Amino acid sequence: MAKIITEVIDTVDAEGGKMINIQNTQTIMDIDGNEVVIPIGGLNQESVTTAIQTCEAHKANLEAQLAACEVELAEMIAIRDAE
Repeated sequence: MAKIITEVIDTVDAEGGKMINIQNTQTIMDIDGNEVVIPIGGLNQESVTTAIQTCEAHKANLEAQLAACEVELAEMIAIRDAE
């Protein structure tokens, strides 16, 4: 799911850092076959520092899942290719 991320102008967090808006979106096809991006859900406002930390943690989790998947895939390929 794509997101629209924009800076909140003239608003800072408790530590004086920048704030951002995060809006989830969904891409659909209109009647003419053109892709249209529509916002879904609510608009989340949070500090950019917190958003970066959350995103980095999510990235690390995804990388760990990918590493586990690569190990499983290698095991499956080895079984398939075994004589």
